Amino acid sequence: MGAILGGCMYQPHVSVIGDDLWSQLCKLAPVRVRPARSLLLRQGDPGTHVILLASGSTLITLTGSHGERTLLAVRGAGELLGELAVLDNQPRSASVIAAEDCRVHIIPAPDFLAFVDRHGLLAALLRHAIARVREAEAVRLEMATAAVPVRLASALDRLIQAASVAGAEYIVRLTQLELSQMIGASRNAVGSALKPWREQGWLATEASGGLVIRDMASIRSHANAQK
Repeated sequence: MGAILGGCMYQPHVSVIGDDLWSQLCKLAPVRVRPARSLLLRQGDPGTHVILLASGSTLITLTGSHGERTLLAVRGAGELLGELAVLDNQPRSASVIAAEDCRVHIIPAPDFLAFVDRHGLLAALLRHAIARVREAEAVRLEMATAAVPVRLASALDRLIQAASVAGAEYIVRLTQLELSQMIGASRNAVGSALKPWREQGWLATEASGGLVIRDMASIRSHANAQK
């Protein structure tokens, strides 16, 4: 699902390069499974490879100078991850964490660059990167200015939109502490925001610390009423 950005629809990479080329790109490396909450790419690392996200969803996060983490975006299936560091030969600008179990193809940088050159994809990928920067700026502004319930509902909504499996319920495989770090709030503030949603039955807490989302529409409406 695309995101609305300044009147334009953000599209995943598979929509930008086309199904045929995406399929060819996937064949450059075998599929691997990475569990929920695993670190897929680390901020500051060199761009040695690109990840193709075949299924699952991921969190794109930025770590500040004092260790604070900020949620920049949520990415779903059909996305390239870490391609910008490979294209401009610079350290990775953000980290990528699996929000659920993910199936990925890990393409070495030389193979990816050769593929991009062979099919003339550089301009399209750079335009797409600009759209992602704009999206990240909008998310960071929201995370810096909105009330905690709004920030939390927005983050949960993005996770559900990017989820690989649609259904009546969605399980967020992140702890309350991890969610608080993602949206730049205290754990207590996140707990306070969750309390009325839990009492209304719109979500529940798993024994493992994750959340079961049952009624995102009601959560969103309640959060927006707090503005």
